[in-house]
Amino acid sequence: MNDPLLLLASYLKTLRLPTFLREYPAVARQCNEKDASYELFLQQLAELEVQNRQAQGIQRRILQAAFPVVKELADFDFSTVPKLNKKRVLDLARCQFVEQRANLVLNGAPGVGKTHLAVAIGREACRRGHKVRFFTASGLVNTYLEAREERQLLRLEKQICRNDLIVIDELGYIPLDRSGAEHLFGFFSQCYEQTSLIVTTNLPFAEWPQIFAEDERLAGALLDRLTHHVHILDITGDSYRLKASLKRHKKQGGEPKQ
Repeated sequence: MNDPLLLLASYLKTLRLPTFLREYPAVARQCNEKDASYELFLQQLAELEVQNRQAQGIQRRILQAAFPVVKELADFDFSTVPKLNKKRVLDLARCQFVEQRANLVLNGAPGVGKTHLAVAIGREACRRGHKVRFFTASGLVNTYLEAREERQLLRLEKQICRNDLIVIDELGYIPLDRSGAEHLFGFFSQCYEQTSLIVTTNLPFAEWPQIFAEDERLAGALLDRLTHHVHILDITGDSYRLKASLKRHKKQGGEPKQ
């Protein structure tokens, strides 16, 4: 006669219920001690299975997003940018703008925390079930150029369409040539009202033509698509990296010599 426990383990593996398999002895023991019903036993096991799958899904989406660093809103020092509306940032982190296929532009000088906020909101989007992908602006352009050389543009565009949110970091730090500008315009056009964007930039909109090979028409058409449904956060303040460096050097300079 077959061992019931071995059969149960086999069935749970076939049904792909690893949490059931791992947790049922402990849950069965707890339910037995409390004289709980069979229904409660199954409900508790099902709840554990769902929680585990949700946690795995979040980790998978965060991994697939390819964030360059781990940044969370809880770690962001809002005191360094007192003019930034904290409540508005937290509201945006609820990711309703992603559900509405709207965009978010973070504008400010280098070092004020744009990338931190972009990554933190992107990670929160992953937790809320959205598919996210992170690129630097130059990295995205290079991805397009490589795809064109390998005749994989259609494949790349299909991959982009599968995302709910794409983060484009450091737009404006490096000017683009004509080919790069046209590819980036094509990307923004493809995402328009289909995929939400978070864009970080150090340039005001009026200076965007210098990014796109000094083509005001191209920059204007791109901005028209990006800003149709957009939330804009202007972040003003001193570079936190510069502050940290000055503080560190000041501390080192004040230490007594050995």
